[in-house]
Parts: sequence; structure tokens; C-alpha cells
Amino acid sequence: MREITADHLPDLARGAAVLGTGGGGDPFVGRLLAEQALKRNGPVTLLGLDEIDDGAFIVPTAFMGAPTVMLEKLPSGDEIIGAMRALEELLGRKATHTVSIEAGGLNSMSPFVAAAEAGVPLIDADGMGRAFPELQMLLPTLGGVQASPMALADERGNSVTLRTAGNAWAERLARAATVEMGCSAAVSLYALTGRQAKDHLVPGTLTLCERVGRAIREGHEDPVAAAAGVLGGRTVFTGKIGDVQRTTTGGFARGTARLTGLDADTGSALELSFQNENLVATRDGEVVVSVPDLICVLDTDSGEPVTTETLRYGLRVSVLGVPCDPRWRTPEGLDLAGPGYFGYAHEYVPFPGAEV
Repeated sequence: MREITADHLPDLARGAAVLGTGGGGDPFVGRLLAEQALKRNGPVTLLGLDEIDDGAFIVPTAFMGAPTVMLEKLPSGDEIIGAMRALEELLGRKATHTVSIEAGGLNSMSPFVAAAEAGVPLIDADGMGRAFPELQMLLPTLGGVQASPMALADERGNSVTLRTAGNAWAERLARAATVEMGCSAAVSLYALTGRQAKDHLVPGTLTLCERVGRAIREGHEDPVAAAAGVLGGRTVFTGKIGDVQRTTTGGFARGTARLTGLDADTGSALELSFQNENLVATRDGEVVVSVPDLICVLDTDSGEPVTTETLRYGLRVSVLGVPCDPRWRTPEGLDLAGPGYFGYAHEYVPFPGAEV
């Protein structure tokens, strides 16, 4: 058990944005929301999965929508507690804990808002070990946990509750509601017992985020290598962004970025394809990393994570490949979030990474 204060949030947000693989929302916005909530309500208690009872009632929270929109339509923070309260009312039960459904700069910070405002502990875990663009892409889905009943809320005070026929339907219907809410909304879903959380979540995510963020801050000579060392990943390309094609459609930020190689990668090119999150990295026509493994883009000099909505011409970046949670490498995991699901023709080849 730990008490998390506003002083812990910069490292947490930075590391979460690295694990978010380009998605999960802007880390600066998420940190500001969490800081305000902690200053109003005091520290948040962070518990490990082994510290919760099997009978705990855990209500996760997150933001859903296009990260590009959230740069202009800034969340207020009220949406998160609004979605959580709407789901509690629907289920007729108060949450005993909350947790993040994914790692990401905003979506690893928003549960701090829910925990602080609701006065409940936050669990040091998440549902993916990274971020994915669609809400059925959680390890609890592989374990048979239902996303609904679920609730959405926006900054205007609107809330919507859904009961769906399955988790893919939860994504479709919630995405439509999110588009109507202005392409960003808070969601509360995948209500879990303590036993389900222990069985299906990725343990220690927030602690890992903090370690990654601290490594970048303290890794003055080579912050990119410092982050890779914590994650067990490695740099697959260093270059300069020469072109970005990006659109916001269907509630997602979709596009590609093309990098020209620098230093040891001079003469080569890398193309990143993304749907909120980075999905595939292709070097000189050959796939070098793809979902469900992590593709993390960092500023080469500072090590700061670069999200897909902030990719821009001329930025010098390093691209890391990081192995995913092994449950994503099963046939069921690949069906849910592998390259074939996103329409890519190549077979998944596990990224080897490095020993940690």
C-alpha cells in the first residue's frame, strides 16, 4: 500500500504515455486533471492486486474517443466521476476500488480522478499492459468478463447506460454515443470482482509507469536507452519525421507517419501506421514490430513520449519495440488484437525484446 500525491504524477504520466504506444490521451492533460483532484481531496491509496479481497467491487474508468479531439476539447474531470456514478446507480452498488483499463498518458491518470473524488483506493494494475484503440481489446474479454453494463458521460452532464450483447457490441454502440458527445467521453465499464481482477488484469502497471518515467527523467545521457532498459525493449529505428498523414474519423485518429533514418539508420525509412495507437512499424518495406507488441515513439534527445496526435514534421524520434503481455500472444489474444484484426496481411512475429 502506498499513498500517491501530486508529486508522484509527473513520472507516472510520462511513463504511462510510453506504455500507451502513442495512444491513451495526452499525458499533460491527464496529469493536470489528476493533480487538481488530489489537491482537492488529498492523496490516493494505491494497492497491489494481492492486497484486495476476492469480493471487492472494482469499477474501472477511462476516456474514450479520438486523442486529436481531446487536444482542443479538453476534459473537465467531471465526466469521469459522472460515468462512475451512473454505472454504480445502474448496478445498485458502490465501488470499493477503481482501476485503469489501459496504460496511456490520460487513461492512466483519469482513475486517479475517480479514486480521489469517490474516496476509494486505486489498484496498481490495468487491463492491457498497454493501450489499444477499441474497448473490447482487454484481457478480461479473453477471460469472459463482460464490458457491460457500462456508462458514458460528457462535460455537458449527459450520461448514457448500455447493456450489450457482447463486448464487440459494447465498442460499436459506445463509439457511436462518443461521436455524438463530440468524439470524447468518459466511460465506466468492465465492473470486476477482486477475484476477476487478480485473474485477468496486468499487475504492477502504475508502478512500472513510474519507473519508466523516472528512468527518462534521470537518464540524462541516453533517456531512450534508460526507458528501453526498464521495459525490456530495444530501439528499432532513429530518425526524423518527414511526413504525417492523419485524419479523425469514426471516433479514431487514423494515419501514417514516415521517418527518414539518422545516425546508424541513415539511408533507411520507417513507416508507422496508427489507429489512436501505433499498430505497425515497417522498415524499408519489412515489418519490424506490430500489434500486439508495443511500438513506442520517444523524442530522441529528451526521451519524452510522442503521442500520435502530436507527431509532427521535423521531430527527431526513436522508435522502441517492447514485448507485450504473453496472454496477447495466444491464438485468442491475436484474434482480438493482432495484425489480422486491423486488416494487415502479415503474420504476427513476436518481438524478442531484451531480458529485464
